[in-house]
Amino acid sequence: MVAQELRDNTLKDFVNKCLVDQNRNRWILLLDSHCDYSYQEFYQISNNLLNRVTSLKEICFIILTQNNDVGEFLKNNKDNILLYLNKHYPSLYNCIHDIQLKEDKIELHFKNKANLELARKKGLPDLIQEFFYIGLEKTIPVKLTDLNINEVSDIEEENAKMITELQKEYQESQKMTAKTGQKKQSRQGNGQAIMGQVIKDEPISIAEIVEEERSVVVMGQVFDFETRELKSGRTLVIFNITDYSDSIGVKCFLNENQEVPDGLEDNRWLIVRGSVKTDSFSQELTIFPKDICPASNPYEREDTADEKRIELHAHTRMSTLDATCSATELVETAADWGHKAIAITDHGVVQSFPEAFEAAQEKGIKVLYGVECYLVEDEDNYKDTSYHCIVIAKNKQGLQDLYRLISESHLYYFYRFPRIPKKRLSEVRENLLIGSACERGEVIQALLNGKSSAELEEIAGYYDYLEIQPAGNNEFLIRKGVYESQEDLHNLIKEVVKLARKIDKPFCATSDVHFLHPWDKNYRKILMAGQGFDDLSQPPLYMKTTDEMLTEFDFLGEEDAYKAVIECPDQIQNQVDELVPVPQDLYTPHIPGAEDQITEMAYSKAKQLYGEPLPEIVKTRLEEELKSIVDQGYAVIYLISHKLVKKSLEDGYLVGSRGSVGSSLVATMCDITEVNPLPPHYMCPNCQHSEFIQDGSVGSGVDLRDKNCPHCNTDMNKDGYDIPFAVFMGFHGEKVPDIDLNFSGEYQPIAHEYTEELFGKEHVFKAGTIGTIAEKTAFGFVKGYVNDNGINCRQSEVNRLVSGCTGVKRTTGQHPGGLMIVPEGHDIHEFCPIQRPADDTKTEVMTTHFDYNAISDRLLKLDILGHDVPTIIYMLESITGLDPLKIRLDDPDTIKIFSSPEPLGVGPEDIDCQVGTLGIPEFGTRFVRQMLEDTKPQTFSELIRISGLSHGTDVWLNNAQDIIAEGIAELGDVISTRDDIMVYLMYKGVDKKDAFTIMEKVRKGKGLSDELKNTMKEAGVPDWYLDSCLKIKYLFPKAHAVAYTMMSFRIAYYKVFYPEAFYATFFSVKTEDFNSNMIVKGLDAVDEQIKYVEERGVSATPKEKSELVVLEVAREMFQRGVQVLPVSIYESDSEKFQVTQDGYLRPPLITIPGLGSSVAKQIVKAREEREFSSKEDLRKRGGVSKSVIEPLEEHGCLKDLPDTDQLTLF
Repeated sequence: MVAQELRDNTLKDFVNKCLVDQNRNRWILLLDSHCDYSYQEFYQISNNLLNRVTSLKEICFIILTQNNDVGEFLKNNKDNILLYLNKHYPSLYNCIHDIQLKEDKIELHFKNKANLELARKKGLPDLIQEFFYIGLEKTIPVKLTDLNINEVSDIEEENAKMITELQKEYQESQKMTAKTGQKKQSRQGNGQAIMGQVIKDEPISIAEIVEEERSVVVMGQVFDFETRELKSGRTLVIFNITDYSDSIGVKCFLNENQEVPDGLEDNRWLIVRGSVKTDSFSQELTIFPKDICPASNPYEREDTADEKRIELHAHTRMSTLDATCSATELVETAADWGHKAIAITDHGVVQSFPEAFEAAQEKGIKVLYGVECYLVEDEDNYKDTSYHCIVIAKNKQGLQDLYRLISESHLYYFYRFPRIPKKRLSEVRENLLIGSACERGEVIQALLNGKSSAELEEIAGYYDYLEIQPAGNNEFLIRKGVYESQEDLHNLIKEVVKLARKIDKPFCATSDVHFLHPWDKNYRKILMAGQGFDDLSQPPLYMKTTDEMLTEFDFLGEEDAYKAVIECPDQIQNQVDELVPVPQDLYTPHIPGAEDQITEMAYSKAKQLYGEPLPEIVKTRLEEELKSIVDQGYAVIYLISHKLVKKSLEDGYLVGSRGSVGSSLVATMCDITEVNPLPPHYMCPNCQHSEFIQDGSVGSGVDLRDKNCPHCNTDMNKDGYDIPFAVFMGFHGEKVPDIDLNFSGEYQPIAHEYTEELFGKEHVFKAGTIGTIAEKTAFGFVKGYVNDNGINCRQSEVNRLVSGCTGVKRTTGQHPGGLMIVPEGHDIHEFCPIQRPADDTKTEVMTTHFDYNAISDRLLKLDILGHDVPTIIYMLESITGLDPLKIRLDDPDTIKIFSSPEPLGVGPEDIDCQVGTLGIPEFGTRFVRQMLEDTKPQTFSELIRISGLSHGTDVWLNNAQDIIAEGIAELGDVISTRDDIMVYLMYKGVDKKDAFTIMEKVRKGKGLSDELKNTMKEAGVPDWYLDSCLKIKYLFPKAHAVAYTMMSFRIAYYKVFYPEAFYATFFSVKTEDFNSNMIVKGLDAVDEQIKYVEERGVSATPKEKSELVVLEVAREMFQRGVQVLPVSIYESDSEKFQVTQDGYLRPPLITIPGLGSSVAKQIVKAREEREFSSKEDLRKRGGVSKSVIEPLEEHGCLKDLPDTDQLTLF
């Protein structure tokens, strides 16, 4: 039935597997990682299938990853997980603040403790574990945390409107918007048709389309435009169109060889005439056009005033879940309207400053950098009532003072939101401008609370200017019964103006912008609904033109309206300098002589390996790289990385390189990476003779045949992976080198501490991140809003609303290993403020306030990441005594396990696997094992290719896999990494710069221009290669693939020749899934359990499924003759497996169910003092609870211990 139902569905091309859960009447569709369907399309498909298969209750979509990486899986499925939870527990969905991967655990952050307890009671952790297990086949621990952020937004009001009023307001506001725009200009075009004939009929509102029609004419703006090439050769053109009363889908087919007409693209305004029919795919009314013509935007807003206003109060998407316009949109709009300046004033944060600056540079407009802060009277009682207050930096010093205030508000005065004590603000106000803000500000609150004239003057006297806003901004005061009429609101504004005149302060009219245009208000309404607000009525918080603002304040009279709207704001902006929020140069730490040290280090190692004079290929490569490194000031980055790697190696832990750092020969010669980017070559360790293979005939130096030196007959070393140049520094060496390093997970904290030791703790900060609403989450917000309020929306209108909510800030976080280094002599506040991740007041971690991407080219960012592989190799070396660096990477038996289990002494039938890579990092997942079965790699360079293929997007599936299967090319010929393209094209004679450009385009999935395609064709590049390039969305760096493969190969070597050590190490990192009680019983028990779990299928518990991976490796272990001893309270380690002198494995104490790490360590400590005399003694000295005694007894650990120490007399 599944295959039949999916047969006519385009999703079938992406379905990896469909799991049928009969107990819960659901299908779980496991989708390939390259599936690029939007969640809205999944939603439509789900509804269609549920309607067709009436017995189904649920369809779940899970996007798989190609390497079973938890972080990547969470990234791909994060919003899908939240929506998955929403299906089961909709009442809890909006209580979830964020979901993150932290220290190998999934953390769900809830807004308050009540939400957390409800989630725990309803079993949310089990639901999430189930989702992760289905997608990753392993159990991921889940932690629920309360971040104490159940704050009430400043805009929340008390009186809720009835749902019927909400429906009416939504529909009427959309229709009024459309009518307003159409009154201005019904349509304009160039008199020509894009498709068909010129349309002269007047369009109707899209909201009027409620049933199938023979012919309609509509006008609207295009969004979600896409084309799809069909197997028939025809092209399907799909887009949505909106006139802001509603939206509708448009679909048409182009004949083979018919080009997509010019003018059909996103954001264009069109007039469309065609029939309205129910589309068979979407099951919604869709326009099938006959004629399409260009149109002008009827809603285009312009500021036509001779003298222009300046907006002093505007929020961006960085105002958490409260504003929907980007800093770029605000700045560009102000510039297009001819305004001299605009202020950016987000709630409590300044995270939009870098974006605003970039936009202002493009548009030539001045930005006033400020914040709408939460002002409190007393430092000691900062949790008391707060008032809104605008703070704007006047000059460079003021900007740094503002940054310090932001830091302090987040680090020392955070309670629900960051607060600034008035005393602290007063201390630094000399270089700041302070405005009284909105109704939540101190001045208007004083007026509302009936303060005396003297009190009002004292309060208002603190501010540099008083703010007034359109009466509509405060209409909620009428709904709350504070005022009775619009006139009362006008009188309130007049009181502020009167007060300003009395104390001789400017009074400035502001919009308090939260969305860009009037018709954008529903975006904010949806965000508020998603947070549980009752009153969703939206005040007119949009960006206003000068004339609109003058009209808002015409009740003040012409003179005062002019002063408020134009004159006074201009006075404020004149006091503010043109500022740069982030220095525009790179500021690296200064280490005296770094350039000389790196140069000397690189040449010294090179001469040691290749002799003197250096071979020309080595000399030229070093000279080119060092010139860029030294001239650009990057030597210190290399030196710091060298010191970190050296420290780790001295402490016994290997370091793996990530990204393209291995493409730099200087990095290799400075021992930062062991990846040698030169062409494959021989080098004599005795006389330094070298031979380079530069014709592309060999994929890596490892694969060269063994050879003796022709000069001294010494066995020559083999190296080189043919990476043409340091790609991560750009073609001209102009990019800041991003050196990412994989340290052992258990060594990562030491590496971080060492970094602080090198530069000083006050100069090292975690790289901050900003989490925004993704498309899938926005979809959940929108669907929740329309469903809860009974609003009937077409999917195309849902899509439009989703786009308006996407990108709004939800929370903050930290990079998993990124550290930002501030040079000595500089302060972090020259660059940005600092804060805690997710505003978690319980952590001591401090991150950059700006997203690290905004400052990564201004401060040195070190990526010191934690990884399991260096830890595994450290453990293997500790057990075996074999130096991993002495393992030959061309060992034939080790190479063979990547195509057969034979070198392990077992057959495929023994382990139910065609290869021997179970438990090998990067090569042990089912996805990669299938790749190995398909390709049967025989060389090290082919393993590198497998690594690259498994990490790319649209590189293996529907691309290289088919090319190899159809016999068009072999594994060694297909594109596997980004560098393959450049090397291949250079060997084909393509200019080096063109080869680099093509590589960069392809690796980012940006396609190729006709000119570049022709360049490839002229060089004799076959069609299949060019077609493969055009399918690729993302390509892995070759240097990264090489580094991963080198580490994995070493672990594989230990597996072949030191099986006991391998299995002890593997199980030590899988202790949570190792069932000692069952596995110690031997092979039959393991086989039986594997069969049991597999028969249960999707009905198996997450724990059972996670244990299956360990059971498969345990089965292989037993088949190879390695045996497991029972856990012993005297012999077992607390946390790690041990190999006994007899070659047995001894599981650690923590593999006993219910026995945690701290208790295990306490037992070890207690047994070192003396033996346990009884179970009672074990409980007392070992800290073992009664509930743990039972599984210890069941396992046989306590068979010789009496219950108590009491003597029996009879």
